[in-house]
Amino acid sequence: MEEVTVTQSQIDAFADVIGETDTSVAPPTFSIRISLSQYESILTQPEIGVDWTRLVHGDQKFEIFRPIVAGDVFTCSATIETLRVAAGNEIVSVRSDLHNGSELVVTSWSTLVVRG
Repeated sequence: MEEVTVTQSQIDAFADVIGETDTSVAPPTFSIRISLSQYESILTQPEIGVDWTRLVHGDQKFEIFRPIVAGDVFTCSATIETLRVAAGNEIVSVRSDLHNGSELVVTSWSTLVVRG
């Protein structure tokens, strides 16, 4: 599992995009920046076969145990929790856990829709 180190410049850039001025901690949605590559990695495996180009974001939810700060070093584990078909579209629910060492910092859930 690859480690990702959060830098102050990454936090600053993310905050700038969403109009946040306090960059002492990362904005709450910053964690998706780390989780997204893990989602893509598991969802595009041949046995899953999700066409990443047909994917749209449906919903997002976070459980934040503490803010993300510059210097955090994360490992990310992502798991497909559900996969179902509705109206010709695949609906995928993915959970991601970000750990700094043994500390769970953020859990997020994404509902993704793969257009039929």
